[in-house]
Amino acid sequence: MSFTYVIPDIHGRIDLLRDGFAGIVGHAAGRLGTIVTLGDYVDKGPDSKAVIDFLLAGPPRGWSFFPLKGNHDAMMVEALRDPSRLPYWLERGGETALKSYGGDPSKVAPRDIEWLDRLALMHVDRQRIYVHAGLDPELPLDRQTEKTLLWKRYPEGYAAGFGDHHVVHGHDSFADGPKLYEGRSNLDTRAWKTGRFVIAVFDDDEPGGPIDFLTVQGPAHSPG
Repeated sequence: MSFTYVIPDIHGRIDLLRDGFAGIVGHAAGRLGTIVTLGDYVDKGPDSKAVIDFLLAGPPRGWSFFPLKGNHDAMMVEALRDPSRLPYWLERGGETALKSYGGDPSKVAPRDIEWLDRLALMHVDRQRIYVHAGLDPELPLDRQTEKTLLWKRYPEGYAAGFGDHHVVHGHDSFADGPKLYEGRSNLDTRAWKTGRFVIAVFDDDEPGGPIDFLTVQGPAHSPG
């Protein structure tokens, strides 16, 4: 038996991320597994730089690790490479990310920008498709657009997956989440603000939604 642990939008909450990884290792009880992170590592919360540093250090020894890109990660890359995009990013949570680097765009390490830019847009295994925001059910996987994968919001109550695969995503936040449906799981609980961070556990041999959850409760965050 092997498990995949899925970490949704963390938005600069390094405290929750560290506790979440510790919870995964404890739950695994010596077994090796897979960790998928759904993107949005930066913006809004207090320490985007520390989150990137932590993820760049990699997973526990022997584990498989698939960090995916979120729309906020893409916005940060665009803003730091094209100054005309900077105001758009700063107005959408980028100000806190930049503050974690000392407030100066030139202080953001090129390594961090390159890592964010090169992140994969999805991960697929036998049972599930993992993506930041969602999929267009009318298009094959190899024709999905980056805009859809990073920005899509499903209609309220939409329960279908993608073919015979369960879809696991974040992006569309609900403080009372996760939101679970027959064909998809939305894991974003607005953890950066609520302090309630939920990691989903999936059985690699069984189709469908999570078999368990690991919940980390930290302090709420009030920007300002």
